[in-house]
Amino acid sequence: MYAIVRTGGRQYRAEVGKLIDVERLPYEVNHSFQIDDVLLVGNGDATLIGRPQVEGASVTVTVVDQYRGRKILVFKYRQRTKYRRMRGHRQYYTRLRVDAINVQ
Repeated sequence: MYAIVRTGGRQYRAEVGKLIDVERLPYEVNHSFQIDDVLLVGNGDATLIGRPQVEGASVTVTVVDQYRGRKILVFKYRQRTKYRRMRGHRQYYTRLRVDAINVQ
């Protein structure tokens, strides 16, 4: 069984026992909560497609870790003008463990 959930403006495939890395959520480690924005639920041959969400469906997750991703370098350059700018960016992420997929 799997579900497609939306959080932080992106969609993720959630399966029980798997880990998903999403954009930072304001929860502490070991905090458990439900994601109600479920777009699709698939179970073998049966598939429930939401319009836009599946009614009565939710995914229970637990926060495993709060961390920052790899550094991404942003380099701006204009030729023949001595213009060079380098900036770095590290995105904050939350790692979630999928505990259950609930469908009513």
